[in-house]
Amino acid sequence: MAKVTIDGVEIEVEDGSTILQAARKIGGHVVPPAMCYYGPLKGSGGKCRVCLVKVTQGSTKDPRPMPKLVASCITQVQDGMVVENSTNENVLTARKGIVEMLLINHPLDCPVCDQAGECNLQDLSFEHGVSATRYEEERRTFNKVDLGPYIQLHMTRCILCYRCVYTADQIAGKRVHGVLGRGDTAEIGTYIENVVDQDFSGNVIDVCPVGALTDKTFRFKNRVWFTKPLDAHRNCPTCSGKVSLWTRGNQVLRVTARKDKYNEVEEFICNTCRFDKKEMSDWTIEGPRHIDRGSVISANHYELPVVNVPIVPNLPKSIRTSLQKN
Repeated sequence: MAKVTIDGVEIEVEDGSTILQAARKIGGHVVPPAMCYYGPLKGSGGKCRVCLVKVTQGSTKDPRPMPKLVASCITQVQDGMVVENSTNENVLTARKGIVEMLLINHPLDCPVCDQAGECNLQDLSFEHGVSATRYEEERRTFNKVDLGPYIQLHMTRCILCYRCVYTADQIAGKRVHGVLGRGDTAEIGTYIENVVDQDFSGNVIDVCPVGALTDKTFRFKNRVWFTKPLDAHRNCPTCSGKVSLWTRGNQVLRVTARKDKYNEVEEFICNTCRFDKKEMSDWTIEGPRHIDRGSVISANHYELPVVNVPIVPNLPKSIRTSLQKN
């Protein structure tokens, strides 16, 4: 076990843990943002550099600070390490510059993007971005590409986080897409216009932090803050069958995997659950999904506090309900 201090908070974690994993055990403001790291995917991280932190003390044995900012998602902790994240001005300045770089080619099409309201880049730019860009060159643009009947690739929005590539390799199997080209010509694509149609291929939509990979069955149907997310499950022979339904009235607009507080998939789901089961009768509804109050999706979905009402003999049901609400 190793003791590490992040923004003045000390925690003991297992040897081999990264700084980001240690910060997530603490939670709150000490957790660096991450656009490419994805816990369930092996080898992810180290691409976007958004999670840079300052190591002011390397370890108890070697207390010298690391000379440069390091990516917290791939840097392992050492016993006695001291890390600064939100308390270090150099880290915040560097993070603002990285966000500006990620937005160089990203189009300002949030009003028509299906990812709006649940976009990691939107949240990141709101917290660390600037109101204007210094970039004067022509931006990269790409035509939209259909990767099969269910997935559309809008490469103009892509930040090359590699999440979809790792997902196809480790979850879907038989990957037919990847990063083509190098440098400023790099792009996500398939060879010889192959179709992405593996049974778990729809998970590339869930792991995409921006609106580069979208669900064609949901495009332009609704805004996420107008929908009601529900936890549901079904007996599925291929996956766990545990999903989130995004509904409007009695209509199921889309089906996604359940995600944790860091917006990472808890259990990957198959394409049958995701694309083919769009009726309420297909699912066993567990109840409303908890939405963080800081998310725009929480609009009109605030959860009422649970109140323990004393048991009173012959208390009318309408009065009991009123007491619980108030």
